[in-house]
This record gives sequence, structure tokens and C-alpha cells, in this order.
Amino acid sequence: MALVTSETMLLDAQKRGYAVGAFNCENMEMVKAIIAAAEQLSAPVMLQTTPSTIRYGSLETFSAIVAAEAKKASVPVCLHLDHGNSFELAMQAMHAGYTSVMIDGSGLPFEENIALTKKVADVAAAVGIPCEAELGKVGGKEDDLSVDIDTNTDPEEARIFVEKTGVTSLAVAIGTAHGFYVGTPVLDKERLSQVRQVVDIPLVLHGASGLSDQDVRDCVARGICKVNFATELRKAFTDACRDLAAKDPKAYDPKAFCKAGMAAVTELVKNRMLVCGCDGKA
Repeated sequence: MALVTSETMLLDAQKRGYAVGAFNCENMEMVKAIIAAAEQLSAPVMLQTTPSTIRYGSLETFSAIVAAEAKKASVPVCLHLDHGNSFELAMQAMHAGYTSVMIDGSGLPFEENIALTKKVADVAAAVGIPCEAELGKVGGKEDDLSVDIDTNTDPEEARIFVEKTGVTSLAVAIGTAHGFYVGTPVLDKERLSQVRQVVDIPLVLHGASGLSDQDVRDCVARGICKVNFATELRKAFTDACRDLAAKDPKAYDPKAFCKAGMAAVTELVKNRMLVCGCDGKA
């Protein structure tokens, strides 16, 4: 089927108590691997690209690849701009064919975050594209984003933010981190429940790579409708290529390495979809 927006899948997840898996892709092989996992589990799926991935491949290239693969799929596929860092990039993504966008103004003062987010959300709404935003800061490092100290989302600020911006989903900070965790993460799950009580749009969990399955399930039970996975997919793909090189030093065909990486990513994505509970929901 053709690419779809994230609106229907996230609202269904909110209604039925599961989360849609959102997976960052870096190349054609990862796109194919992620959609293959969704097909095998009959799950809706979101594929995401960050600004650095876009610089590597371009909006148009990723849009064309994902659209071509989605057309062959029997499950809903959405292409999402992850951590969009400017109004201009969000506009370019929608123009290129992305069916969901995120504008990340979480590093700005509260009122400036509202102003930037509303500007993007207004345009997105006018053309029927869902818009995700972030309030509070998720720690760690991913892409061009680097935050040393976590600042968890304030529930009252979240209520005001959603009301003033008109966003359709909100990424919350509850102690997760981008990249891999140095120690054992301690999540403020009660904070998540408090945000859920005052915000009625789908909530998003960033920094899920490295969280325990139970932590993810607990967050979904408390209202998370979309869970982002990035770093661990990159590692799975690269580790599979390294393993092949170690086992067969004479291997030289890029397709052999990419097939190994694809197989590893597909299995990991299936595991994460089962944890999110989105299997069988397409």
C-alpha cells in the first residue's frame, strides 16, 4: 500500500493499549529489513530518519526508497522525520513526501519551543501531516543532539504546550537517554502517568535502545503509543557485517554483508515489535 500518515496508527495504539514501533533507518537495506519484520508480524510500522542521516542520503532518496518498499507491503508504513531541527527541514521533508514530522525545540526556552513547534504544526495540519514535538530533554547523544543532564517533562507545562501548539503527539522525558546507557536507567514512570492524565494526545518514548523489555511494557501500559529505536539497530547491522568478515575474510561482495545486516535488523525489530505489542495490529 502507499505510505500512510502516523495519525491513524497512533490513535489506534492509544485506544487499544499498545505502541507502534518507530525504527531509524540508515540505508536501503535497513528499510527493507524493518518492513520485512512488520510484514512477518502484521504490524504497523514507522521508519525514521534523523538530520545527519538525511545529510548522508537526502530527503528525496529516503522518501523514494521507503515509498517504493511501502507500495509492496501489506501493512501500514509511515515515513517520519525524527528530531527535525528547523522549520525549514520540516517543510522540506513534507515536500519530499514524508508522511509525519517531528520538530524538536526541546533545547529552547519553553516559550520559544512553543513558538517554533506551533509554526511547524500549523503548516503540517494544513496539509494533513501529523506533527510530533518534544518537551523536556532526553539525555545522551544521538545524531547531532547531545544532552548531558536529563530534565524530565513537567505535566502542567505539557498540558499548556499541547494546548498552545496543536501538535498531534508528544515525546516526553522521563529519564531515558539517546544512545546506549552507561548504567542502569531509572525511569520516572509516575511522571509519565501524571503527563498522561493531563494530555490527551499520543505520547512518545525516545531513547528505548537498551531499556529492559519490562520497562518498555510498563511505559506502554502508562500511555506511551510510539517507541523509538535507533542505536541498537545500527549496532545489530554493523555487528552482523563484522561477524561475516571474521568468519569469511575472503568475502568481498557488499550484498553478502548487507544481507547479514538485514537479517540481524529484521530479527531485532520483530523482538521490539512484540515488546511494544503492535504485532497483529495492522
